[in-house]
Amino acid sequence: MLPKVSIGRHCGALSCSGMSCNSWHRSWAAPNEDVKMQKILVTGAAGQIGSELTMVLREKYGNENVIATGHKTKPDKTLLESGPFHFIDCTEINTVSEVVKKYKVGTVYHLGAILSAVAEENPQLAWNVNMIGLYNVLEVARKYKCRVFTPSSIGAFGPTTPLNKTPQDTIQRPNTMYGVTKVAGELLCDYYFRRFGVDTRGVRYPGLISYKTLPGGGTTDYAVEIYYEAIKQKKYTCYLKKGTYLDLMYMPDALKAAIDLMEAGAARLKHRNAFNVTAMSVAPENIAAEIKKIIPEFTMDFKIDPLRQAIADSWPNNMDDSAAREEWGWQPEYDLESMTKDMIEKLSQKLKTKIH
Repeated sequence: MLPKVSIGRHCGALSCSGMSCNSWHRSWAAPNEDVKMQKILVTGAAGQIGSELTMVLREKYGNENVIATGHKTKPDKTLLESGPFHFIDCTEINTVSEVVKKYKVGTVYHLGAILSAVAEENPQLAWNVNMIGLYNVLEVARKYKCRVFTPSSIGAFGPTTPLNKTPQDTIQRPNTMYGVTKVAGELLCDYYFRRFGVDTRGVRYPGLISYKTLPGGGTTDYAVEIYYEAIKQKKYTCYLKKGTYLDLMYMPDALKAAIDLMEAGAARLKHRNAFNVTAMSVAPENIAAEIKKIIPEFTMDFKIDPLRQAIADSWPNNMDDSAAREEWGWQPEYDLESMTKDMIEKLSQKLKTKIH
């Protein structure tokens, strides 16, 4: 049985709920710069990003130095057996603090969140998980002097944001609950840096594509599903209309962005929460065309999902990520062609299917 962090109820430094006790608000200090000697905590470690980031971090820093946590989803065998794992609930501050204190955590990659399409179906849950969870992580980080990485998203923009070459600093008026929580999260992380000295950092991820973990309710899920269906069925029905351009990124680049930003010298960073990062701007038909180069018989038709189409229409066509490139050397390694080749190769092996 997987271990679950206990929840204390007395007013001690570790077990206090944090919502009414002033002990959480009395002291803070600058984060320890020697992050290589500290443990790393990953929340949402069984999710799309977390399941892969955890393994990359363990390979880089050592299995026992990276503590994985999740809420309900059971992690796969590889993640579970490679290092520490705990079930926690980020909306309960003491479950977060107990893990941080137990392992002497110095850096937190906070990935636990409700994604865009699911957030529209249950906005109350999205607010609770995305905002209360983040607040609790930041409070624990302030108390125990941790550094925090929190991903934002292209969902932080809205219909009044410039659609093309969306600037790093621009109007952010999203019309989805997911977007609202992402903008509020960016501001909250900025506040904790300015007010309490917490070393907070983050990126605005575009749609992410991975062959390892299935997506979990995002607007750009089609960009993963299309590869699975191309291999299994040689056809795909897309829920976004032709000509819907969105920024996308292959998962290896997404993991690289998170780690590179957290390893960047603080003095280099003019921005913190959060940097635009992107690798490619594509529409569904662009992906289909690349797939057809490898699987000529592949076909795609369309059946529009009004909810996800509306969300996609409110997001930028492409972001300007020059600030990330200038301040910490961001540079993606995959474009659409190289990603498609790698996705089909790796997925074919995973699905035990021969393409030709």
